[in-house]
Amino acid sequence: MSSRYALPVQRTRWLEVVGFAVAFVAVHALLWWLTSISANLPLGDVTITYRRWIETGGASGFWVGIHEDWVYPILAIVPMAAAALGGVGSIGTGWLVLMIVLDAVACGFLWRFRGLGVRVVWWWLAFLLALGPIGLGRIDTVATVLALVGVAFVATRPAVASALFTAGAWTKVWPAALVGVLLLLRRGHRRGVVAGALVLTALIVLVDVLYGGAAHLLSFVGQQTGRALQIEAPLATPFMWAAAFGVPGAAVYYNQEILTFEVSGAGTHAAAAVSTPLMAVVVVVGVVLALWAARRGAHRAEAAPLLALLFVAALVATNKVGSPQYIGWFAVPIVWGLVAGRPSARRFLPVAVAAIPMALLTQVIYPGFYDQVLTVQPWILVVLTLRNVLEVAVLVWSVVAIVRLGVRARVTSVPVVPAAGRMDA
Repeated sequence: MSSRYALPVQRTRWLEVVGFAVAFVAVHALLWWLTSISANLPLGDVTITYRRWIETGGASGFWVGIHEDWVYPILAIVPMAAAALGGVGSIGTGWLVLMIVLDAVACGFLWRFRGLGVRVVWWWLAFLLALGPIGLGRIDTVATVLALVGVAFVATRPAVASALFTAGAWTKVWPAALVGVLLLLRRGHRRGVVAGALVLTALIVLVDVLYGGAAHLLSFVGQQTGRALQIEAPLATPFMWAAAFGVPGAAVYYNQEILTFEVSGAGTHAAAAVSTPLMAVVVVVGVVLALWAARRGAHRAEAAPLLALLFVAALVATNKVGSPQYIGWFAVPIVWGLVAGRPSARRFLPVAVAAIPMALLTQVIYPGFYDQVLTVQPWILVVLTLRNVLEVAVLVWSVVAIVRLGVRARVTSVPVVPAAGRMDA
């Protein structure tokens, strides 16, 4: 490139960096402000529940996950404690600062990736804006950021990607599904994937055992088994409408033991009971279809984000828990699909577009009008139903996309030049 063209190109790049930095600060400032004005306490888990755990641990030395069973994997205690370094009383401020820093780090790792000529971080920023303050106000943010950074290493350093996904799983479980995707579809590098996951897991277990937490290390596994249907879960939608229409026995109630709102009524126990088996069936079907597509010659680089999306959609759409922060999980497989080469980016474009209104509807539900959800007002149930339909639609789309990928694949693969963020075919 001649010097007469180099300067304008450099200036354009710097303008883009500055423009993104301004947009990043503006979006996060707005999200911070929304956490402070919402009547439904989008930061309540941090300022009430997380604070209580850290306050108790600091005062008495009795820590959740180490000295008693806990709902989260043990690594989740680290960001909670880090947010309280400036004092437990200011944990809310510390938490928001920490989450914004983590988001900035993720953007730094993803900055070089483009999907159809556009930097993918712009999509993620728009998604965060649509999702609202819940995108910062839960431990899920930490797991999502770790997973997003892991996506940046999938093509070049699968062992690092596996370690980052594993760190996310030891924070909020669900990124373990991404490790499974690497094991299934990262052909030729499975040893590195396994090593990355096992080394990090061994370090976490060793530290936990040294602190005396061996007896409670896996306590999070059984913490969700006895739950009924949470009101926002897709499986709860018909029962919420039954409550709105005054069907006897159908009602929203507060579960004092696990601090969440659930729905009662004829059939709710059966729906809750079928949730986990249904999720397992969907996941197994997804694995079978992805391996079938790969054996027919489909590029594994393109199959991997589709399977990751199917896993995440299954975890959300068939779950008896429907917490609003779960929607943030969709960012990871979508970003993965957008950076996995031009064919994958074209394929993922409709899902990337659909995820924005899905996130926005979630913000309307919580923290926007959650009090009206609790009183089963019909208009907000329409919003909730639309959001849940989108979740199921993404799941169906991922299944269809994997099938189409396999049908169109040639049995003999044609070598391709890997794109940025793309795995070996």
